[in-house]
Order: sequence, then structure tokens, then C-alpha cells
Amino acid sequence: MKPLRHSALGILILFWCAVGGAVADATVYAAASLTNALQDIAKEFERQHRIPVKLSFGSSAALAKQIEQGAPADLFISADLKWMDYLDDKRKIDHASRRNLLGNTLVLVAPLGKGFPVTIAKGFDFPGAFTGKLCTGQVESVPVGIYAKEALTHLGWWEGLKARLVGTEDVRAALNFVERGECDAGIVYQTDAKQSKKVEILGQFPANTHAPIVYPAALVTPSKDAKAFLDYLGTKPAGEIFRRYGFATLER
Repeated sequence: MKPLRHSALGILILFWCAVGGAVADATVYAAASLTNALQDIAKEFERQHRIPVKLSFGSSAALAKQIEQGAPADLFISADLKWMDYLDDKRKIDHASRRNLLGNTLVLVAPLGKGFPVTIAKGFDFPGAFTGKLCTGQVESVPVGIYAKEALTHLGWWEGLKARLVGTEDVRAALNFVERGECDAGIVYQTDAKQSKKVEILGQFPANTHAPIVYPAALVTPSKDAKAFLDYLGTKPAGEIFRRYGFATLER
């Protein structure tokens, strides 16, 4: 009879873990440029609410495609409106939960100590200002690359640079190429450039050269824990962390 009692006890323990004792959590898919800020915010949220947050970072395009195919995300934060609209149109997010959280700035960078004079304005010969490659995100799909192409086109630089462009899977990859000196220049977000000690910022692209950089967020599932984390992103403590990393907060 002892084995039976032990077996019954084991079943009860497994049942309790599956139903009543399971640890709740929130799975967040977010743009790579949010890595440092969200990691800090998640730690503070977990400390206050005792709810684990699982963070998965990457290109907004890749993450949106994964969510479309059924990836287990509870919350999605994109680096542009395009990929949130994409999921919204396919009814893969909770439209009512959608909100615009943050803004950012597009900057031109070079490897540390290898900067060169640049005037970010029409009429300046930027293609002739350097001889190597220019790194940014893939201009067809990755938000930073989309913004970069818009800015380069607006300034009249695109045709002279497109053959020298290196498109990467996300903004952090583009930054890494510049850090290693594999690209002589790069177009990334100001928030990413500020996290690096291996690049220097040569200038900012004026806001009127590209679409506004907006980070929208929306629930993918009706998870109460993800909803709590989404709400926390709009609080003063979270806003202070975002601003510390250089983001502009849009909801306050």
C-alpha cells in the first residue's frame, strides 16, 4: 500500500503545481533597441509585483512574423508602427490595449577614434566623405533600416550609398559591425549608440528627414500578468529608466 500512497501523493503534488501552484509570468517580445532599458524595468517590476518577466529581443519584423506564426508572446513592443499595424490587421494583437510608449532619435556613428566631418543636410557630399561600408538594419524590413533609407533619400544620399550599404537583422547587429570596424559608418538609434564605448556619434538626423520613430506596445494574449507589466511601462519609475537610456516617453 505504501507505493500507492506515495503515487497518490505525487499525483496531488503535480496537480497542485499545474493548477494552483504554477508560477505566473509575462512573456514579452520587444525590439532589440529596448534591451537594456527593459531588462532594468523588468527587474524592478519583478521586485515589486513578484511576477517573472521573460524577455525576448530581436528585430521587430522577425518578432512580428514569429507572433503571426503562433510564438508564445503575451506582449509585443515594436520599434515602429508598421509591424504593429501588420499584426493588428491580422488580428494577432488586442487592439484596445495598443498604445504608443516611446520615441527615439536616428544618429550617424563611426568607430571610436575614426570619425570624420559630416554635415547632415542636403547638399553635403556624404557618400564622398568616407570610403567604406555603411551599416544599418535591412532597409526593406528592419525599422532602423527603414528610417535610415527614408533619411538618406530625403537628403539626396541614397543613390550614392546604396551599393555600399550593409543591412543587418536588427539595430544591435549594425552597431556591432561599426564597433568592430567592419563598417566605417552606421545609422542606429541614439539610445543604442549611447550604450557603446566603441563608437562615436557624428550627428543626428533631423526629425523631418524620416517618419517619427515611435515604439507601440500591445497585448498578444489576455494575460493579466502581461497587462500588469504593460501598465507598469507607463508609470513614473519606468519612465525614468526609459529616459535615462535616452528614450522620449510619449505616455505620461
